[in-house]
Amino acid sequence: MKVARSILLALMMILTACSVFSPAPANHTPAPSATLAPPSVKVTSAPDVRGAVEAFLKAWQAEDYEAMYALLAPATQDAVPQENFIKRYKDVAVNLTLQKLDYEILSTLTNVSSAQAAYRVTFHTAVLGDLSREMSMNLELRSDGWRVLWEDGMIMPELRGGNLLALDYRSPSRGSIFDRNGYPLAINTDAVALGIVPGEIPEGMEGAVLAELSRLTGYPPEWIKALYNDNYVNYYIPVGETTRDAFNLRYDVVKDMPGFAWKEYSARYYSDNGIAPHVTGYTLYIPQEQLDAYLRQGYEMNAKIGWAGLEKWGETTLSGQRGVGLYVLDPQGRVLTRLGTRDPLPARSIYTTLDANLQREAQKAINSFNGAVVVLELNTGRVLAMASSPGFDPNLFEPSNINSRALQDVLNNPSNPLVNRAAQSAYPPGSVFKIVTMATALETGLFKPEDTYECGYYFTDLPGYTLTDWTLEKEIPPSGTLTLPEGLMRSCNPWFYHIGLELSRAGVADKLAEMARAFGLGVPTGIQQIAEETGNIPDPSSDEIAVQMAIGQSQILVTPLQVASMIAAVGNGGTLYRPQVVEKIVDPDGNAEYTFKPEERGKLPVSEETLALLQDTLRQVVVNNRGTAVRAFSGLGIPVSGKTGTAQTGPGLKPHAWFAAYTSAKRENKPDIAVVVIAENAGEGSEIAAPIARRVIEVYFFGQPQRIYPWEAKLNVTRTPTPEVTETPSP
Repeated sequence: MKVARSILLALMMILTACSVFSPAPANHTPAPSATLAPPSVKVTSAPDVRGAVEAFLKAWQAEDYEAMYALLAPATQDAVPQENFIKRYKDVAVNLTLQKLDYEILSTLTNVSSAQAAYRVTFHTAVLGDLSREMSMNLELRSDGWRVLWEDGMIMPELRGGNLLALDYRSPSRGSIFDRNGYPLAINTDAVALGIVPGEIPEGMEGAVLAELSRLTGYPPEWIKALYNDNYVNYYIPVGETTRDAFNLRYDVVKDMPGFAWKEYSARYYSDNGIAPHVTGYTLYIPQEQLDAYLRQGYEMNAKIGWAGLEKWGETTLSGQRGVGLYVLDPQGRVLTRLGTRDPLPARSIYTTLDANLQREAQKAINSFNGAVVVLELNTGRVLAMASSPGFDPNLFEPSNINSRALQDVLNNPSNPLVNRAAQSAYPPGSVFKIVTMATALETGLFKPEDTYECGYYFTDLPGYTLTDWTLEKEIPPSGTLTLPEGLMRSCNPWFYHIGLELSRAGVADKLAEMARAFGLGVPTGIQQIAEETGNIPDPSSDEIAVQMAIGQSQILVTPLQVASMIAAVGNGGTLYRPQVVEKIVDPDGNAEYTFKPEERGKLPVSEETLALLQDTLRQVVVNNRGTAVRAFSGLGIPVSGKTGTAQTGPGLKPHAWFAAYTSAKRENKPDIAVVVIAENAGEGSEIAAPIARRVIEVYFFGQPQRIYPWEAKLNVTRTPTPEVTETPSP
């Protein structure tokens, strides 16, 4: 009883003291009575424990490990170096395939100089979904606030004591890439690298060695010979690759052939030294600087990834779903438990819209030049061929291929073979652009089809400027008086200079740029599977610029793919289709998960009369005796309409040679096509680009070329380093 009275007396004294030092104001509503805290709880104001916990977890969420480390107690920092602390968290993030984490503070308990918090962390992972763990955090109060007493179990309870996480992978085989008919473009197979050691070839055997290498690689013997050019060195010179199956068919012939060298390897193999390499792309081992990001997506450290083209675009499709198991290991590497697992799913394969034979021949057709060839199905937007020259062998990116030593030659080539000139290079279109100018002239109402203009050597309507026609340079008679369609057929520069000037003086020069963009030039085509350049169609800001733009010069830049889309729209009745290179995506059982469908992306903003006039005029370019492409297509037997182009590129440089065309064969088994060719700094469109386009059309309709070029000694063998042209040129 005495003890009880003593406690009661003490409480009354405390309450009295409070009333003395803290008098309540008048009319004050009494505060609810408080339950006294246990003697161990600090009741004076102190730094916010919850705020310290929040700061630590928020830094973890942001992966700001340096900030987390700065919040640790000095004793913890003395025991755990910062680099070890950061590495611990990074390793966990990688092995969890962590995408992000969320946290929730469940409770805090504060003592005089220590505190404890309970919290829940949810790990959102790439391969195992969400994992949640509840953990606790101990803190101590320092002069600068609450600091964290860290240990491994604060990451995951399973990691307490230095335990580790580890992933076990089961990766499916990478899916294949085929042409539209099932011909393999990229597959996983056993391959053979082929080369030549010229110094080991006995006298009289060189032809046989070159013939066998040509048979297996597809390269002409002359091309292989040029790799060493009578320099009979005694070291290995890479030539190309083939499959093990194809090699076995010639093994008995070549196994003991001096100078014929080979080495087997097994990897991603690209047929025929690369069919459409700029479309298929290639794979690489994950670069070191991107390794952590890919590991956190569930990739193995030694995995390969698609790095360009369809290999990159279709990475998820082609790689399938990797199977994984997540395990906890003790510090000695022994398995303690499995936290989760995911089964692998097989990869799918991609069938392209490409025709392998057409693509192969298109590559050969442009091989003598830097440039590009694009072939589109006229009424769908399917890309049947997309060739860029110089090309490259994607097999060289495989380190186990002995020929990969030649990769440096590709990477250091100033002509940039890895650039897809068909879609990633933009050029002045030259006279091909006159199609747009004629459409603008008619649609603005400033010109009529029957209007005429005297097409002489010179254009002097723009004060202070004298511009010339191509006939002056070629020393042939000027074209004379021409109607507007005849001006396009003859590609008369003065006629189109005149149109540009009149559009500018009428205040509607911007209509030329608007029409160009509406024709699909200087804007993305929408092709999704490969990278593309936009180009440039500026609004003319002066008479001088308008005059130059009217013939496709000045600041205009377009890609061959854009021109192909444009000429296809002219030929098909006015519909711009989105170019596509994927025909279907199939699962391992052959079931199609995706199938090609044509996608319209616009209509040419011209009347039926204007479109019909354009079509008729482009046909005259090829069949009229005065047409600029009549010689290139004589005797072909396939109806072709098109436009030559010769784009000036600068003083002292040859112009770019263009030809844009479409066919009108109307065959049930062979849909009509649009073909565009550009040969950089090669000369006249009628002399260089038009013959290349003809060969592509020959291959498409007849299966093989029908005649050789003027610059060839024989099919696909250039007579001289610089093609010699004898035909009368036209723009």
